[in-house]
Amino acid sequence: MTTTVSSPPPTSNLPAGLTEPDAERLRSLRKMKLLAVSLLIGAGVIYLFTRWLEHRDGADVAAWVGYVRAASEAGMVGALADWFAVTALFKRPLGLPIPHTALIPRKKDEIGEQLGGFIEDNFMTPEVIEERAVSVDLPRRISTWLADPGNADRVNAEASRAIGLVAEMIRDEDVETFIQAVMKWAAEPLWAPPAGRILEQLVDEDRLAPVMQLLCDQAHDWSLGSQGLIDRVIDDDAPTWAPRFVNNLVGDKIYRELTEFTYKVRADPEHPLRIAIMEFVQQFSDDLQHDDMMIAKFEEIKKELLGRDEVTGAASTAWQAAKGVIEQMLADPNSILRSSLADAVTRLAVQIRDDQPLQDKMNRWIARAARHFAVNYSAEIISVITETVRSWDAEETSRKIELQVGRDLQFIRINGTVVGSLAGLVIYTVSVLLFH
Repeated sequence: MTTTVSSPPPTSNLPAGLTEPDAERLRSLRKMKLLAVSLLIGAGVIYLFTRWLEHRDGADVAAWVGYVRAASEAGMVGALADWFAVTALFKRPLGLPIPHTALIPRKKDEIGEQLGGFIEDNFMTPEVIEERAVSVDLPRRISTWLADPGNADRVNAEASRAIGLVAEMIRDEDVETFIQAVMKWAAEPLWAPPAGRILEQLVDEDRLAPVMQLLCDQAHDWSLGSQGLIDRVIDDDAPTWAPRFVNNLVGDKIYRELTEFTYKVRADPEHPLRIAIMEFVQQFSDDLQHDDMMIAKFEEIKKELLGRDEVTGAASTAWQAAKGVIEQMLADPNSILRSSLADAVTRLAVQIRDDQPLQDKMNRWIARAARHFAVNYSAEIISVITETVRSWDAEETSRKIELQVGRDLQFIRINGTVVGSLAGLVIYTVSVLLFH
């Protein structure tokens, strides 16, 4: 049998603690440093070569040698001066304790405070924030994007993902605790007087008439199918000596009377039974509001009902079941929940997109919110910047900043070499023209 040995994963060649983008910046920085050093060395070699020519030929040295020597000498000076300036930002040149060097490590906290102050004075003012919030025109942009049919699938997926994240963040224990707290809060006030007032209002407004008609219809329908039940009851309760035909006659009589009575109640809105029931309901609503004994009984029923473990358990079970159904429907791209959610978002977006006054009103809301945010919380945002910079390690901060801008700063050294050489050449040329 052949055993396959999996090869170990390839090891990263990145320097310790560096991400791939930082590593790329480091490589680019090193290339630019090498170029700057190469120009300095080149200027030094040229300078030494011209000095050797002057030493060898003396007064007979070629005229061009002086020009090249002056240019190379000035180029070295410029390169060294700019190397010192660039290096002094991040560290002490050659490790020497020269004043006003290693500026970033030493001034890290001050830089963070100045950066925060600059942002606060120029970007976090209420006027700037408010103007920017209005100019962005978020309602129009967002509603236009959401209303685009081409983005429907994206809207569907993102909305479902958002609901899923909310469901994941909510713990079942927290929901159960919340449900129990709501039930406890709901049980504290008296239920009887409000229930009585609602019932009384329903009676006064004749809102119970459809319910009464429904009950009468159901009662008559039940009576039409009650023949078998009536016969069984009579057979069970009748004397054993009673003839069978007598039981049948009694059963038929009861059945006819019951069906006729329920039919009359069903067909006559002013039937005495209906009136009696409504009078009972009206009296019951009055007792719920004013009868202390009735209120106490009602409250006992409420407490017993809400205090049962079955009620609180049913609430928790209902949440878990609902959560499972929601998660299942969100996982199905073709579920009714996802399609309905996407349709609702799209309809709302179309309404906002086509309603310019509504967009203007929403922009005013956003502007007011942005201004309030800038007035009350800009200091906290700026403190995030200053505290974050203050918490950084000085040397690590210097290295990070150098990685970000060090490559561009090397152009200062390169330009120093080139500009210094040109300046030295010009100065030497002018001096030759003036004094020879």
